[in-house]
Amino acid sequence: MNLEKITKNESPNSVIGTEVTQTTSAQIINDFNPAQKDNKDIKAIVRIVLLLCALTIICSFFVIVNPGQRGVLMKFGEVQPEILSEGIHPIIPIVNTVQKLSVRLQSQEISTEALSKDLQNVYTDVALNWHITPEKVNTIFQRVGNQKSIVHRIINPAVKEVLKAVMARYTAEEIITVRTEVKAEVDKALTSRLGTYDIEIDDISLVNIHFSEQFNKAVEAKQIAEQEAKRAGFMAIKAENQAKARVNLAKGEAIAHRLIVESLTPAILQRQAIAKWDGRMPWISAGGGDNTRLFQLELDEIVKAAQKNPQQQRVESRSELTTALLKEK
Repeated sequence: MNLEKITKNESPNSVIGTEVTQTTSAQIINDFNPAQKDNKDIKAIVRIVLLLCALTIICSFFVIVNPGQRGVLMKFGEVQPEILSEGIHPIIPIVNTVQKLSVRLQSQEISTEALSKDLQNVYTDVALNWHITPEKVNTIFQRVGNQKSIVHRIINPAVKEVLKAVMARYTAEEIITVRTEVKAEVDKALTSRLGTYDIEIDDISLVNIHFSEQFNKAVEAKQIAEQEAKRAGFMAIKAENQAKARVNLAKGEAIAHRLIVESLTPAILQRQAIAKWDGRMPWISAGGGDNTRLFQLELDEIVKAAQKNPQQQRVESRSELTTALLKEK
């Protein structure tokens, strides 16, 4: 009886306190039950893994060939005649595999040594541009392998062999002077050789051609000797021309003197003497000491003396003229 009264007489505050107590108890129970939270995380991870596996399986049914590439299709390792072009292609996983090869322009630099026709060491640096024939990627992959194998097994040995064969046809001097012809021979031989492996040559450049140090010194000495020989020949020709010029000058002077002598007449000589006369008669001294005598030359005597000079000697001074006149007397 007393318990019922107590229950009926409970206040609203006591009810609210009871509900709060129950809620707090439920939270405490959940906090002490981590298994449910871990289960949710595991489920999320499993879902992500399953999604990735599904995407991987779906992607395995397709293959993407990038720009500038061709795909070699194989069935259980056997190369198929079909070549996959750029884009996405369906395949059967496990059954089919695809090997991708680049058909873009490839650049290769190779240094090699060879012997010239005159047995000189020739060191050559070659820059080669090449590419795989797109329609033959399956064939070259089946015969040689991937791009690395193509370079080491085909490109490098072919370039070295062709350069040795071509350089042996020319002397060291010809390799320098007819370099364009040498390049054309190398290009032709290398194109023919690599063409058998379905490799096309786009361009080849002989970047640098040099010889041994001893050969360079010999070439320099030869050039110096040739320059000295040319200089000596030039000096000889110059001396010969100068000698010819002197001979011709002497001949010209002799002819001029002969013409002058032939053209002289007494009247001309007298006219020239009168033109150069200063108005005073020349005095000639003969003998010496006390017996010295002076006499005056007449103009006619001077002219006669010039005419009677048989050797056509030219009188340079008055003393010479006096001597010539005394001889005549």
